[in-house]
Amino acid sequence: MICRVKRLVLLTALATAGLTGTAWAADGIPGVDVSNWTGEVDWPEVASGGGKFAFVHATEGTDYRNPVFGAQYDGAADAGLLRGAYHFAQPHESDGAAQADFFLQNGGDWKTDGRTLPGVLDLEENPYKDKNGKNGCYDLSQKDMVAWIKSFTTTYKQRTGRQAIIYTTRAWWQTCTGDSDRFGAHPLWLARWGGDPGEMPKGWERQTFWQSAEKGTLAGGQNSFNGSQAELEELANPPAEVTVSGSYRNRRLYWVTVANSGPVTVTHVKVSGRAFGGQRVVAAQGCDFSGTAVRCDVAELRHGQRVTFWFTTNAKAKGKGKVGMRFAVGTVKLTITAR
Repeated sequence: MICRVKRLVLLTALATAGLTGTAWAADGIPGVDVSNWTGEVDWPEVASGGGKFAFVHATEGTDYRNPVFGAQYDGAADAGLLRGAYHFAQPHESDGAAQADFFLQNGGDWKTDGRTLPGVLDLEENPYKDKNGKNGCYDLSQKDMVAWIKSFTTTYKQRTGRQAIIYTTRAWWQTCTGDSDRFGAHPLWLARWGGDPGEMPKGWERQTFWQSAEKGTLAGGQNSFNGSQAELEELANPPAEVTVSGSYRNRRLYWVTVANSGPVTVTHVKVSGRAFGGQRVVAAQGCDFSGTAVRCDVAELRHGQRVTFWFTTNAKAKGKGKVGMRFAVGTVKLTITAR
């Protein structure tokens, strides 16, 4: 059986992994990061000072919740900022999937409201060495750390359809992951205080966000987005994606699967097809058909959902010559030829 898969992007896609092709600007689009240590934030003042986005500390490990997360997170949105939540990793306490679940249940879930940035996995030097007795890499080997990060990010992607943003320093990434290049598909939030972001960790050509200072003119940490305002907004409001695949069982029976491979719910996805090779469509459950033509409509398809349509023609089982069906789903064209 030959199965062909094609991907339809319903809106213009954003290359979030480093924003390839976007030149880094000295100032970028300004934003902040805050935690419980920041306390009450005057968000209108942040907005009037030029801030366009905020990352808010939500969780840590599997048992800590920022007690002022709700006020900070909602306050940023109310002031017109794009906002995102971040999870401070404690890799020695539990596996990555468990911490991703905790994060998702306590503020880290991505929302299709056009103002929520993907969640952040905060990976940095162990600040609790005196308390937990672990080294800067939480006593995990480089191989185990990479596996832990993969567990967290895979769980987050499965639940939200988004690639988690990774916050780290180049030094920590080199030391604790062996400078792994396996996470380049994730937007990078690089921590490096000073006048420029410096060299990137392996796997990234450019940073998506840059934390340049712990304090500054705006509340909390000082950050910039490496791109335009439109690109920043698209990171919060990503394109819808539909994957189209199909094949045949024999000369008479064909199938097409439409799957939502992106994070955004899509509605009224139309599938149109036409048989060729002198055959007619005689059955198409859930679709309209007449002669050689079929037409189907997927009313709603949520993230991770798929629907399969089966089509039966009157082709001779042992006939000669090519027969098949041609389909169109948006801009995607799919031809299935049976012999």
